[in-house]
Amino acid sequence: MDSDGPIILVSNDDGVRSEGLLALSGALKELGTVYVVAPDRERSAASHSLTLTHPLRVEKLGPRVYSVDGTPTDCINLGVNGILRGKRIDLLVSGINKGANLGDDITYSGTVSAAMEGTILGIPSIAVSLVTRSKFRFDVASEFAVAVARRVMQQRLPEDTLLNVNVPNVSRENITGVRVTRMGKRIYGDVIVEKRDPRGRKYYWIGGDYLSNEEVPGSDLEAVEENYVSITPIHLDLTNYAALRTLRKWTW
Repeated sequence: MDSDGPIILVSNDDGVRSEGLLALSGALKELGTVYVVAPDRERSAASHSLTLTHPLRVEKLGPRVYSVDGTPTDCINLGVNGILRGKRIDLLVSGINKGANLGDDITYSGTVSAAMEGTILGIPSIAVSLVTRSKFRFDVASEFAVAVARRVMQQRLPEDTLLNVNVPNVSRENITGVRVTRMGKRIYGDVIVEKRDPRGRKYYWIGGDYLSNEEVPGSDLEAVEENYVSITPIHLDLTNYAALRTLRKWTW
């Protein structure tokens, strides 16, 4: 599609050379003109961090492809307010992430945070993740990413809302369907692993083993276990309105 068509901004947290990003950006070209602004290296679990302590550098790697030595949030900010300043961005898609972003994962995810930043900047935004750690079926995830993107561009999204999409890593014929879900709840084991280096000094790895899920009916975790593509609407207003009503009854 020529440059007069919709403009789609693509980013991720796995880095600008990730196979998932290459598959996604290639597939989205059927919907519009695709610009890629992504981290120069893996920035998984960067969450919604913004670089404020040192300058950022941008390298143009090819036509409409830019690498940034910063976080996914930096990439969206630079893409919208710098590289593509003056252009109307019709859609932002982040991914395809190498691994799930389900339940509590979204609070850590750089992939989801890129979509959050897009939403804050007023751009309809989607995060797409593939639920596996190996033998990635990016073709299947790309197909559903394009389908969701097309629907969002046609229907738009509610205000302050992004879509968090998780695709089971199975063949197309084994996808059960699509389910609109709520956030689930993961259960992890010990999150700190303590070791010693050859000089006897302690060091630590953060990140525990995934143990199980809480049973939450209608959750994203439940959906992908049944080979459904999970689409979770994430609202950026984090206010707990039930708690708000309760706290207003307190005496201060």
